[in-house]
Amino acid sequence: MARSRTPKFDASEVITNEIIRIIERGVLPWRKPWTAGGSSRPLRVGGEPYQGVNNFLLTMRTVMAGHSSPFWMTLPQANALDAKVRKGEKSSVVVYYGQSRKDADGEDDQGESNDHSEEARVFRFQKSYRVFNACQIEGLPESFYPDPEPAPEHPPAEPIPHMQAFFDAIDITTVFTGTEAYYLPPVDKVYMPSITRFENPRNFYGVWAHELAHATKTPHRLNRDYGLSRFGNTAYAREEIVAELTSVFLGQTLGFTAHTLEMNAAYLHNWLRVLRSDKGAIFKHAADAQRACDYLIARSEAGRAGRSAEAA
Repeated sequence: MARSRTPKFDASEVITNEIIRIIERGVLPWRKPWTAGGSSRPLRVGGEPYQGVNNFLLTMRTVMAGHSSPFWMTLPQANALDAKVRKGEKSSVVVYYGQSRKDADGEDDQGESNDHSEEARVFRFQKSYRVFNACQIEGLPESFYPDPEPAPEHPPAEPIPHMQAFFDAIDITTVFTGTEAYYLPPVDKVYMPSITRFENPRNFYGVWAHELAHATKTPHRLNRDYGLSRFGNTAYAREEIVAELTSVFLGQTLGFTAHTLEMNAAYLHNWLRVLRSDKGAIFKHAADAQRACDYLIARSEAGRAGRSAEAA
């Protein structure tokens, strides 16, 4: 009698289905203003912030569960701190990437010198592991439960100085006019409504980040291409996801949340169509968004450094 095999755990499928279920409710939880214990990003047990897709996933789970600690750790890491996960608590799946190399003869390269490196093939792989938030664990040191910091208040419809300085220093032209926000590739310009049209100035910067993210896709910047993009098609939907996640990541650094002028059923449908058709999409697009976020931060830093040198 043949033994039934337990299906292999597929982290990509599990994570993608989790996001699909959430979006089907009509919400994007990562858009809620949040900090946990004074941190705007989920942190590893050693205090290092998560990047890319794991940042996105744990941000979403922190918001939905209402965790007040930014720290996440594996069961062995908790045990090493003489702490225990509370009975009945559910873990969260995260992923990591690595690579291995095989020589042309098919044998694994164990790090020895190889005069025929051009014949070696590099394989990238994804593995998953499970983590718990510190709020799911008892017996941890108090340092894992830092005090929250109050959200700063900003006057309506007025620039927020540190955010404005960040965006002004980026060498991508932005024109403030009209009531719509968009990036126009033929002229390589971002068009934005004036901040006076936004009651909450954080939303203004969330929209600006979204449009600047689109501008990073051009060949002379990050050269991101999902094929011919027309309003509503799959290539368009993929680029929208990247812009959304870029705004999430950049907002964590500066203090705003992702925002678009039109949050409707069609926008949610873009996400669902891509996720349902490609279980690897969120991982690829989160990586693309992290690159876009890093690029915009680097351009802003370069712009401000150039201005400081001119003023000296």
